[in-house]
Amino acid sequence: MRVEPPPVRRYRPPAPLGGRRHAPNGRLGRNAKAFAFLAPALVVLGLFVVWPMISALRLSFTDASGFGREEFIGLENYAAVFTDPDVFEAVTNTVLYTALFTPTAVIAALALALLLNSPHMPFRSFFRTALFVPFVVSFAVAAFAWGYLIDPQVGLLNYWLRGMGIQLGNVLEDPVLAMPAVAFVAVWKLFGFYFVIFLAGLQDIPGSLYEAAKIDGAGPLARLRHITLPMLSNTMAFVLVFATIAALQAFDQIYVMTGGGPYGSTQTVVMEIYESGFRKLDIGFASALSYVLLAATLLLSLVQFVFFGRKEKDLS
Repeated sequence: MRVEPPPVRRYRPPAPLGGRRHAPNGRLGRNAKAFAFLAPALVVLGLFVVWPMISALRLSFTDASGFGREEFIGLENYAAVFTDPDVFEAVTNTVLYTALFTPTAVIAALALALLLNSPHMPFRSFFRTALFVPFVVSFAVAAFAWGYLIDPQVGLLNYWLRGMGIQLGNVLEDPVLAMPAVAFVAVWKLFGFYFVIFLAGLQDIPGSLYEAAKIDGAGPLARLRHITLPMLSNTMAFVLVFATIAALQAFDQIYVMTGGGPYGSTQTVVMEIYESGFRKLDIGFASALSYVLLAATLLLSLVQFVFFGRKEKDLS
């Protein structure tokens, strides 16, 4: 005769004194708490980011000057953006600045990240900190410091170069050398940020891949080409997008060091927006130009992400 075991009863906690047990509103409570924590940041973003963007979009269809009544003029400001010779010159200067800044900053950051990622490199922590410090300094302070360093009269850099028989002259007053000078200051200021991103990407690459490549006889260049660079494709895309956006938004050091000169040789698109909006008081035109710049930035970022996304699919 088979004896069946008694059924197992699950323990149920007793109901509260008030009667039935009510399930706590867990999801609702969590959402309310999350919104309460996000509310201050959302208010700040709404007041200082979203609302100004909406206002600028509205102003781009008007003849706003900051004084008097605004009149709706449709797409006239956008048509003027594509026909204004000053805008064309500013776009040309911005393309030149981007071509000087972006590859230099990215290659320098990647090269130093590869160098300081090696466990055999002495004083790695010191060099990593030293390379990141310029990123903490504001652009205005960096521009003032470099302006004094390359000053032809009191600059230490010119003094040292004269001691070696090299006469640098007034770089910021030279239409040919002014743009490379302001681009160099931007590289010095920003490449430390890209360096840290590359360093984090390198440390995420499994060491077993390099060990297997060494066993197969792959040298340093082969490991760099077939392991390091492919594994850094996402990181490279991120850095390139950020560097391109920083180049297209160049303003601070140019405003401090050259003011757009000499002879408009460093007048970028953002400088043209500033000149149109705050000096010429053509706020409608400046707003339209800012939205054209925004569209161009989004398009370039999208192209870069698509390009590196396809490369990653090919590798996988």
